[in-house]
Amino acid sequence: MDKKIKVIVTGATGMVGEGVMHECLLNPQIEQVLIVNRKPSGFTHPKLKEIIHADFFDLSPIEDQLAGYDACYFCLGVSSVGMKEPEYYKLTYTLTMNFAETLVKQNADMEFCYISGANTDSTENGSSMWARVKGKTENDLLKLPFKAVYNFRPGGMKPTKGLKNTLPYYKYFIWLFPIMRRFFPKTVSTLAELGQAMINSTLIGYDKHVLEVLDIVKLAHEGEVKN
Repeated sequence: MDKKIKVIVTGATGMVGEGVMHECLLNPQIEQVLIVNRKPSGFTHPKLKEIIHADFFDLSPIEDQLAGYDACYFCLGVSSVGMKEPEYYKLTYTLTMNFAETLVKQNADMEFCYISGANTDSTENGSSMWARVKGKTENDLLKLPFKAVYNFRPGGMKPTKGLKNTLPYYKYFIWLFPIMRRFFPKTVSTLAELGQAMINSTLIGYDKHVLEVLDIVKLAHEGEVKN
């Protein structure tokens, strides 16, 4: 596999986005990583470019700079805790769709990878507000004319050592990871595996467009074998 790709990563100032960006910077088949943030990330790397843009609901000032990329790994998200549905809908569905619709106009041959979550509701009719909104986001992304859309539903994740945006409380649960991995493999992966799986979805593809934890782990390591 000698394919070289350029990717966009959002959410790099959060734990998941930083972890995905980290895997992209390590991967020799990724020649450029563009991160789009509301505030400076503080990251530097020869392959890294950064756009600072405060309003993700109006991307018109930067949309020309989003052209020429092979994939977007969309890791931007908010917790639904304490939010009413209209606010969560705006910050989850509306924001994501606006970003995706802008990208697909600029990149006809792009793949879009969306970080959703375990127990997302594809029917959009369940009792859980966040799961309905995430489900609608997944469903409507699949309707856009991207080359491919993959919705990733990670569960618990072992953080990548040394990254600066790891949530502090994770250190209290890391010791549980080997136990969860052995006895409840459908519930946990590593953050590195999530990043590797997203990259491999671009490099080698996958036969599902909604990836649960076992799919994420499988795709991450399929890529290792093929390399």
